[in-house]
Amino acid sequence: MKALILYDYPPSPGGLATQGDLLYRGLAELGVDVHAAHFEAPQEKEWYYRWFQPDVVVGIGYWGHTPHLIQHPQRYGITAVPWFVADGYIANYHEVLNDLPLMLVTSTWVKETYVRDGIRPEFIEVLPVGCETERFVPRDRDDPKVRAIRETLGVADDQLLILTVGGDAASKGAQEVMQALAKIDSEAPDWKYVCKVWPQPRTEQQNLLDMQLALHLGIDKNVAISTGRLSRNIMPYLLAACDIYAAPSRLEGFGMIQVEANACEKPVIAINAMAFLDTMVHGETAFLAGVAQEIQINEAILGEDQGFEENSRVVFPRPRTADYRANVNDIAGHLLELMRDRELRERMGKAGRKRVVERYDYRTVARRFTEIVHDRLGIN
Repeated sequence: MKALILYDYPPSPGGLATQGDLLYRGLAELGVDVHAAHFEAPQEKEWYYRWFQPDVVVGIGYWGHTPHLIQHPQRYGITAVPWFVADGYIANYHEVLNDLPLMLVTSTWVKETYVRDGIRPEFIEVLPVGCETERFVPRDRDDPKVRAIRETLGVADDQLLILTVGGDAASKGAQEVMQALAKIDSEAPDWKYVCKVWPQPRTEQQNLLDMQLALHLGIDKNVAISTGRLSRNIMPYLLAACDIYAAPSRLEGFGMIQVEANACEKPVIAINAMAFLDTMVHGETAFLAGVAQEIQINEAILGEDQGFEENSRVVFPRPRTADYRANVNDIAGHLLELMRDRELRERMGKAGRKRVVERYDYRTVARRFTEIVHDRLGIN
């Protein structure tokens, strides 16, 4: 097989770039003839089409990237196989997607979302995102790199560190976590809640709202929002530094960091919905809080990035669930149980790592990719 992988290349620290890069690396380690290019680099992509002549072009993104990931290679007679996440609904490119011989998605929930919105199910295969299980490993708190992380975050040795990581904190469920922590503050051991977010204009605004909530709840002294850029090099140590990874995300097509936290033998707080139904096992590797609310929308304003004229109003034939809210009382109960019981944290963490190593190692994912392409497209 000759494969060209299209993603944010060279990879930034973001989830889609990491997803693509781990597939690229996994295929290379399996001996597949593989190259990578940026998904928005038409001249470089054409260059590969002409001399490399790939059997398949795999593009990582979501439905709005269809022109870059599918239609561009198709213009040159190349078989395109997208590997998509979902952002709550599919509003365009239905004909193009339904004409594909194969589409990969990151979870069962993503597949259900595409099927709900009119994409035929028989050509969609679920392929999970890979994890670097030799880098995301359990580490002792006395490891100097782990200790240094806790020191930079202002976490004392005797404090439990609860961590959430994302582009912003609220979309990962941080507001629900803060409300839960306020409920159990008087009963829980000493704790600090850190939200590590990515610096960008929308995040700056959201940080203010999140800290206002912490102040309103009376827990602002125990909550910190850490901004600034991080490379992938520090992530295994950041996750190793926490005691509980809490991210009951409002919208999640896979939940890569939750899986990486499990790989570091950390118990996870998530939500009983979306991709977590695939990646987490309630009571074994994670606690999944119930769904308190589904936020539904009847219309959306879309633009050129989604294949519409700018500020186009799209009305859905029936309401779409745009995101979810986790049950705060459930989160509170699960957090308190984990915070009080070190052995439970360790037991769930070990079970989580075992499951990640078995199912989500990036080489296992790459091998599964080759099997799907062989079975579905006849390409060896």
